[in-house]
Amino acid sequence: MAYDYSRFLRNEKLPHIWCPGCTYGIVLKSFIRAIDSLGWDKNEIVVASGIGCCSRLPGYVDFNTLHTTHGRSIAFATGVKIANPKLKVIALGGDGDMTAIGGNHFIHACRRNIDITVLVFNNNIYGMTGAQYSPTTPKGAWATTAPYGMPENNFDVVNLAIGAGASFVARSTAYHATHCEKMIKEALLHKGLSVVEIINACPTGFGRKNKFKSPTSMLLWMKDKAVQKAKADKMSPEELADKLVIGVLHKEEKPEYVESYDATVGLNKGE
Repeated sequence: MAYDYSRFLRNEKLPHIWCPGCTYGIVLKSFIRAIDSLGWDKNEIVVASGIGCCSRLPGYVDFNTLHTTHGRSIAFATGVKIANPKLKVIALGGDGDMTAIGGNHFIHACRRNIDITVLVFNNNIYGMTGAQYSPTTPKGAWATTAPYGMPENNFDVVNLAIGAGASFVARSTAYHATHCEKMIKEALLHKGLSVVEIINACPTGFGRKNKFKSPTSMLLWMKDKAVQKAKADKMSPEELADKLVIGVLHKEEKPEYVESYDATVGLNKGE
């Protein structure tokens, strides 16, 4: 029997607006299956987004949702979590939303270790607004604002999150849909700031300009470049030079922000 996604969707909002070949629908399904496997009450879940292609996702899911301003999903999510720590709070956004316009919110949420799950849909481009380069556009790649190739070094979202203090950091890809579901589930179960970078394909904005012949070729690129962490641990730096390591890449236990805040000011909102 086919999986019934409609139980978690606002079906009246469909069909979605994503371009043909966009992989966000794959990730949406992984996201739904991950939440379903946890058996959480939909009324206890809050999903916040900023602006951008993936930020339309909260409009399609039947949870408590916030479609906020560009780069501000983590700020809104932080307010929700502080007001009601019992809620399961998820902030999602694209690479530009999270690491450029919302870059400060991203690094400070990691530093605070607030109990929020952050999903970064990384398609290496500002897809919605005209295919301008973002902080994750690979050096040398083409974008409408990089007609001679991207001259800047790009962010590594995983290392950025780890360096800023996130206590759980993972990476997956849209090609690895089941693996993506598992990473999201583990992130949701982690207490503290959890980040999952999900490598996605934007055939319209990025693929056409960078000689990907089809959406399928972008998915196959993910398949070829991805290496599971257990295998990567046995490979040399040279062998990993052009690879994407996927899996749980960092996990530690450390004080959670809301609990630390309440203890500091003498409150106990969690009870």
